[in-house]
Amino acid sequence: MPQPPMAEAAARRVTGALRLFVVAGEHSGDRLGGKLLTLLRQRLGEQLTLAGVGGNDMVAAGLTNVFPMHEIAVMGVGDVLKRLPDLLRRIKVVADAGLAFDPHAVVIIDAPDFTHRVAKRIRKARPGIPIIDYVSPTVWAWRPGRAKVMARSIDHVLALLPFEPAAHARLGGPPCTYVGHPIVEQLDWIKGLDADALARRLGLDQARPVLVVLPGSRRAEVNTHMPIFGDVIRIVEAQTGPLQLIVPVLESVADAVKAGLLAWPHAPHIVTDEADKFAAFRLATASLATSGTVTLELAAAGSPMVVGYNATGLTAYLLPLINTPSIVLANLVLGHNAFPEFLQSHCTVANLASALVPLLGDTPARAAQLTALAEIPGRLAPPATSPSAAAADIILALAMS
Repeated sequence: MPQPPMAEAAARRVTGALRLFVVAGEHSGDRLGGKLLTLLRQRLGEQLTLAGVGGNDMVAAGLTNVFPMHEIAVMGVGDVLKRLPDLLRRIKVVADAGLAFDPHAVVIIDAPDFTHRVAKRIRKARPGIPIIDYVSPTVWAWRPGRAKVMARSIDHVLALLPFEPAAHARLGGPPCTYVGHPIVEQLDWIKGLDADALARRLGLDQARPVLVVLPGSRRAEVNTHMPIFGDVIRIVEAQTGPLQLIVPVLESVADAVKAGLLAWPHAPHIVTDEADKFAAFRLATASLATSGTVTLELAAAGSPMVVGYNATGLTAYLLPLINTPSIVLANLVLGHNAFPEFLQSHCTVANLASALVPLLGDTPARAAQLTALAEIPGRLAPPATSPSAAAADIILALAMS
């Protein structure tokens, strides 16, 4: 007869090396997991044994892979549906490997379409193993019923956004603790960047406004927003005079960005380095961005912004289902819509331009955004020295209970 969960948990108190089974499903999760596992390794040394699924960062921290993470990394609902048979097979493989490893705790990191299914299998087979979810799904935005479902197989959620614990409590989700967004670990680094050095290297004129343009991190986003943003620049420059443009570009979409630039009124400065990107954010008089994590990065760097998003395909179908007053993370962290956003049919050249022009001068609109931006670091402050430290404290407490 299987032991009841509490009895099994008591029987599993750590007596030798701590065994953690950790599963990430995409690159952002691997970065989070790498920091977490590195910190745990520093604390526990050889008294920590790690297995699961991860990328280069987690493997570098000592994780033994069931198989390389890149074999399951997917982006978006459409990708998941295309690869569903293979993903379902691999879910079983990972769950079986986790059970064979006999861990003191399981940590799943983001990628809920994959990792939550692994958690359900492990919970069903071994209900006494604590399961921690690092990164909350957006239950506060859409499909809120997922919160209650999560509570059946997940013991604790480690949240990256400060409003998420209240959302889980309201929706009947698992216990949830805000541990801090990864961007908070970069705040001092961002402030210390020599933005003037980038300005000199690019030959920028300090007397003219700088506009940073961020057309997206996915090919479909870039293809949709590049023409719109190019026309916005034309209208804005007709009112303000020539702008100095900087476009940070990811290698994965560089060709799409360069193709879109052919229709812009003039060529921007292209930056590809992470430090140059954040230095550009600090130089920006204002930024024109697609919605995404980049809005929180802009906020951390103190850049006033206007946000547009015109989704296509399945994302366009899902967007109306989002149940939040904003999709801009910086707005959600603040609790009010300080940064203008224009979605779908409202993502027009006229709307974006009319919101952007006031940010390029000494205006009340710009001053209001700067005041809001000054609040962001305090709102994101983690409860420990770092998000990884806060996450590690909770994981160890559950694993050793």
